[in-house]
Order: sequence, then structure tokens, then C-alpha cells
Amino acid sequence: MAVDDTQPLISHLIELRKRLLNCMIAVLVIFLALVYFANDIYQLISAPLIKQMPHGASMIATDVASPFFTPIKLTIMVSVILSAPVILYQVWAFIAPALYRHERRLVVPLLVSSTFLFYIGMAFAYFVVFPLAFGFLTRTAPAGVVISTDITNYLDFVMSLFMAFGVAFEVPVAIVLLCWMGVTTPADLKKKRPYILVGAFVVGMLLTPPDIFSQTLLAVPMYLLFEIGVFCSRFYVGKRRPRDTSDDEDPDNADSAS
Repeated sequence: MAVDDTQPLISHLIELRKRLLNCMIAVLVIFLALVYFANDIYQLISAPLIKQMPHGASMIATDVASPFFTPIKLTIMVSVILSAPVILYQVWAFIAPALYRHERRLVVPLLVSSTFLFYIGMAFAYFVVFPLAFGFLTRTAPAGVVISTDITNYLDFVMSLFMAFGVAFEVPVAIVLLCWMGVTTPADLKKKRPYILVGAFVVGMLLTPPDIFSQTLLAVPMYLLFEIGVFCSRFYVGKRRPRDTSDDEDPDNADSAS
């Protein structure tokens, strides 16, 4: 009996190891394809700051090894980001057998939309926020201060902004999940619109330079994404059903039970 009880656990661990290995292989393949262009990738990421720096100023490396390791570190991060669809598919493949049919119909669009929105958030940060932020920061430097940003510190700064904007653009997915789980409803969210609008500007104030133009550029898209999430959540309210419904007769689950 004890041996039989451990069989499902062992099979799940083997499946988990397989999925993790696939994720690592995907990241490794992309990294090997990009590592030759590591310096070019860093130049691309640093372009928004370099364009705003005064004439004759340049970025610096305060550590002996940072000119080599910083572009490699960036390439690893880019490899992980680009392999996100593969990683999410492996997550989906691992959890799919445990889901009911209606749950699968919900998870697949959420995985696709969350990946797409994350990329959109990063693109928004690079093409819209970075030029405004770096332009503001370089113009406010005190007189006599030469702007020479360390390449490692710059990488840490922009990656934190990339992650912040990528996560901020996941608002519609979060709203759909909250409504689907019964935590809130579209009607309740509509009543809280004024608070959401104020909260969007607060987040914009925290993530952008202290000027109203940059804050608005982040707050307005976030609020629009909130409205999109409220609209989409109407189609998922009430979709979640108890476990004793007819979904228990799902062929996949029936096969696994047998």
C-alpha cells in the first residue's frame, strides 16, 4: 500500500524534472544564440541613456571584470525573457492534467495574454518611459557634475524598471483571475473606479521621474488596462464551478482516476 501511494508522487516529480529540464534547455539554446552579440545587446539597452547624455560624456565601468560580465548577465536575462513562452507552456503542460475542461479554457488565454502584456509593458518602458526619464534626470544634474553612469548600476536600474512595467501591464489578467475566483466582481470594481484612478497615478509617481507628464504616461495606460480587465472579467464571472459538477466526468480525469 505504501509503495502504491508513492507512485503518483514519484511520477509527478519525474514530470516536474522533465518540465524544468525543458525550460533550462530553452534558456540555454537562446543564450548560446545571443551570447556572441552580448555587447550589441547591451548597447541597445543603453541607447536611451546615451542619447540623453551631454556631448562627450560616456558610461563607465568601475569594476575590472564588469565590461565582460555585465553584457553576459544581460544576455542571460534576455534569454529568460525570450524563453517565457516556452516556460509558460511547460507550466501549462505540467498542471493541465489536474485541471477540468472549463479551467483549461480559462488558463490558456490567460497564459498567452499575460506573456503578451508583459512584453508590451517592457516595450512601453523602453520606447516611452526611458527617453523621458533619462532626459529629465540628465537635465537636472547639478552644475559641475559630469554624468558617467556605471554599466552595472545602469543594468540593475533598467531591469528593475522593465520588471515593474511588465508586471504593471498584467492588470487585466489579475482582474480576470480575481473575478473568476470570486474575490471581487465587475460591479464592485466599477464602484471603485475613482480609487483605482488615484492608485494608478500613485504608482506612476513611484515608477517614473517626478514630473506630471511621465506619471500620466504610465497612469493612463494602467487605468485603461483596468477597464479592459473589468470588461473581460464579465465573461468569466460564474465560470468557476464546484468540484462535484458534471466536470467530474471529464474523460481525462476519468482515465487518470481509473
